[in-house]
Amino acid sequence: MGASVAFYLSRLGITNVVLVERESLLGTGSTGRNAGGVRHQFSHEANIRLSIESIRVLERFHEEVGQPADLHQDGYLFLLSSPESESVFRRNVALQHRLGVPVEWLTAAEAERRAPGIDVDGVVAATFCQRDGIADPNGVTVGFAKAAEQAGVTVSRDTEAIGIDCAGGRVTGVRTSRGTIATPVVVNAAGPHARAIGRMAGVDAPVEPYRRHIFIARAPATGVPQTKIMVIDFASTFYFHREGAGVLFGMGDPDETPTFDTTVQWDFLPRVIDVAVRRLPALADAAITHSWAGLYEVTPDANPLIGAVPERQGFYVVAGFSGHGFQHSPAAGRILADLIAGRDPHFDLAPFAPDRFAGRSAAGERYVI
Repeated sequence: MGASVAFYLSRLGITNVVLVERESLLGTGSTGRNAGGVRHQFSHEANIRLSIESIRVLERFHEEVGQPADLHQDGYLFLLSSPESESVFRRNVALQHRLGVPVEWLTAAEAERRAPGIDVDGVVAATFCQRDGIADPNGVTVGFAKAAEQAGVTVSRDTEAIGIDCAGGRVTGVRTSRGTIATPVVVNAAGPHARAIGRMAGVDAPVEPYRRHIFIARAPATGVPQTKIMVIDFASTFYFHREGAGVLFGMGDPDETPTFDTTVQWDFLPRVIDVAVRRLPALADAAITHSWAGLYEVTPDANPLIGAVPERQGFYVVAGFSGHGFQHSPAAGRILADLIAGRDPHFDLAPFAPDRFAGRSAAGERYVI
């Protein structure tokens, strides 16, 4: 998110920008630990619109930004195993169609033909969008950052933000481990750490970190799709796709509580395997080669926070994407850059308003995997 905002600001001619990165390399946090999926198939109209814009950028990323995004549009296949899920997805497919997204409604047999090797026992229906796919989070992050640097933006690595100075109700600077940066504008793009950064400015960014695991197994010779199609068992949140010579897979843990701990909990693997071998039987004999855990940055309604924080002038937030941040970074970065520059972003940001939880409920995203 930070790299994207910096890039789009530079495209508007605003280059007196410092991107502050605590680590020695960009993208080593949640960005570098995600599965790389990009999809149009969301339940909330605003998220679908973010996807439409973002995927269009990823499709021409090399031409526009100068770095390959390694986008493979082999599609997302959602497997539905209950009448309730089918009913919800039918409503949302109608919304996706209204917005011009080419989502197909499939029978279980048709889903099996799309992803040879899956077991569709209990599947009542499926949805598929060919323009969904897998991209390279590192390539996208580095692409945005390099292009921004070439335009004059400063990327300060090995630099930790340790405080935000405010006066008269507005931000005046950021204190870092390398000194203070005087600035009237601060963007909180700290992902799972967004709440801590918000507190430095005296505001709340309601983002909680949740650990999610990813496992890599050797791909069996048979019984696994040969493309990079992303298959999601919606009821369990189990998903998989091809990753090089292996199979990448994961699943949400409904018992997980907020944590910054990213150590792999190997006692969780048997629960994943129980679901995995039911949906992709070939995994029963596949050896796990490695695993890692990353953090989802989750808001109360699973929609992001994008925009200015009303109670602190000059303070903006772009965080809390609840597992779909990488794929929405192009649109979110462009939108926030427009706001900072005083331009109309031509996007209804009400569903993403940073203060939307104050005294009222918000209808959010239902397709979190």
